[in-house]
Amino acid sequence: MKSLNLVSFIILAIGGLNWLSVGVFQFDIIAGIFGSTANIVSRILYILVGIATLYLIYVSIVEKGKIEMCEEYKQIKSAKSINN
Repeated sequence: MKSLNLVSFIILAIGGLNWLSVGVFQFDIIAGIFGSTANIVSRILYILVGIATLYLIYVSIVEKGKIEMCEEYKQIKSAKSINN
């Protein structure tokens, strides 16, 4: 699950950067790379961004806002609580 969280976060970050470029430069990076927004590859990428967003919203609700990306996070968190 943690790797799925990380992949979803990366996809969501790419989508966010794409929307930033649309807002600031009026240039859709995904459409620019793959031809147009009607292109099947572009549509698949947009769908993946949407699915990643829904997944991370769901996980954040279930986990009460704590989305773990890797096992090291737990180790760092437990080490901090031991030191305090």
